[in-house]
Amino acid sequence: MATPTETFVTALQALDASGLRRRRRVVAPQDGAMLLADGLPRLAFASNDYLGLAQHPALIEAAQAAAARYGVGATASPLVCGHSPAHAALEDELARFVGLPRALYFYAGYAANTGIIPALVERGDALLSDALNHACLIDGARLSRAEVQVFPHKDMAALEEALIATRSARRRLVVTDAVFSMDGDLASLPELLELCERFDAWLLIDDAHGFGVLGEGGRGSLSHWGLRAGAMPERLIYMATLGKAAGVAGAFVAGPEPVIEWLMQKSRTYMFATGAPAMVAEALRASLRVIESEGWRREQLVRLGERLRSGLVALPWQSPHSDTPIRPLLLGESALALEVMAALEAQGIWVPAIRPPTVPQGSARLRVSLSALHSADDVERLCAALRSIAASGAGRGA
Repeated sequence: MATPTETFVTALQALDASGLRRRRRVVAPQDGAMLLADGLPRLAFASNDYLGLAQHPALIEAAQAAAARYGVGATASPLVCGHSPAHAALEDELARFVGLPRALYFYAGYAANTGIIPALVERGDALLSDALNHACLIDGARLSRAEVQVFPHKDMAALEEALIATRSARRRLVVTDAVFSMDGDLASLPELLELCERFDAWLLIDDAHGFGVLGEGGRGSLSHWGLRAGAMPERLIYMATLGKAAGVAGAFVAGPEPVIEWLMQKSRTYMFATGAPAMVAEALRASLRVIESEGWRREQLVRLGERLRSGLVALPWQSPHSDTPIRPLLLGESALALEVMAALEAQGIWVPAIRPPTVPQGSARLRVSLSALHSADDVERLCAALRSIAASGAGRGA
């Protein structure tokens, strides 16, 4: 009989055999898009720091000043004594930035969604979820104990059928990413809102990969689709993370004042967790100012995206269109994705291989992530490396 520890050894060996074991890298920033990964310099197309703000001097200065004023810890839950003037100001500014009445800040995006969803729906309610939603939305749905129906990716006809089938539910909640993190494609918010209005359902969108990148002044997917302050549908609940384009950490949810008050009262991941330090809130306030004022960063992403698109055309691997900094390169099997990733690493370039369960079985890929810190030469270096790997026959499964 195997010992308790041996069962985990066997399970880890199975992950190795299927190419699914993850490995952490010890990473330190260098200049621009360069970093040290396990002590080796790499041109990285791996992070979600789309605007290149994680090392921005204004954010660092704001965090340092706040640490001197407030210290480095929040000390308790925000509902006990962890809600500082910095957090209060940040929430007001986030609400104004996205054009919604009120916002609530969470210490992490995963915590936000796994707290928000069970506070909105429960047993007896219905939750309708896009098939390619992020894991935190899926886990929030499971925790809610609502009846969950998964509709095919961006299939509005299937969603309409599901809304008709769940008419008897006490409350219905449609949940979707606004920008899908592994493909870079956009949910059609106008179509989703029209269906939710017609069938009296709520809509929760996760704009983790649109906030800061899309819309006027980086205001995100609501702005991208022409939804503006004063004209927001009452049934819309907006969530976005702040550790990607915003360059810092945490997340927020925004919407009608009574809804946000309810979430503050009922989201367990907000109520029972120590808050983020005030220095994080002050760094985020600085980030909002930079996002709005330094539009060249988004313009740079557009230019780089066009260059990357043209550079990937001749490759033997499919690269679906994306209007975002996320560019997938579909390889199929996990072993092939790891092979191409390793070949890029041999040329000093880091592009992560994304494998199940993050993506569906048979759709392993390289996820190219652009940053405003990349140069045109960086993108050309990546494309040239991929062309040389393709010409060598790597990644073809032969």
